[in-house]
Amino acid sequence: HPRILLADEPTGALDVTIQDQVLKLLKGLRSRLGISMIMVSHDLGVIAQTCDRIAVMYAGQIVEMAETRELLRRPRHPYTIGLLASLPDLGSDGRYLTPIEGIPPSLLRPPAGCRFYGRCSFGSKECTTWETELIQLDRGHQVRCLKHEKTRQGVRLGR
Repeated sequence: HPRILLADEPTGALDVTIQDQVLKLLKGLRSRLGISMIMVSHDLGVIAQTCDRIAVMYAGQIVEMAETRELLRRPRHPYTIGLLASLPDLGSDGRYLTPIEGIPPSLLRPPAGCRFYGRCSFGSKECTTWETELIQLDRGHQVRCLKHEKTRQGVRLGR
């Protein structure tokens, strides 16, 4: 009788029909057994349709956490914004995706301060020394970014 179900990439490499069946099974288990579920996935579509809350991770840290609708509508961390901008747009011709510029940091020797600094257009010297922490915004929205106010105006990723 577990209280928490951990599903790590439960739909990876599955065709959409089987993926749908697995997601329905997981949702059914969650409802029927009254358990919590933590889903780990790179597929934002699966996360969006399955989870109540999302925690976005970058370089081993949670950089943003909020209710699913809030995070998808009003992302506040430049990495989250970059992830959402890199998704294929059904309204475009689909030939080009928007990448996040730069190279991820080494996880063996992570940099001091913000781990996204080297890829962020808002980065400043202050970001390299700030002991990063999750900052509480409104409605349970948390973000690990000193420049989160600027992200409301949009982000141009890369330097």
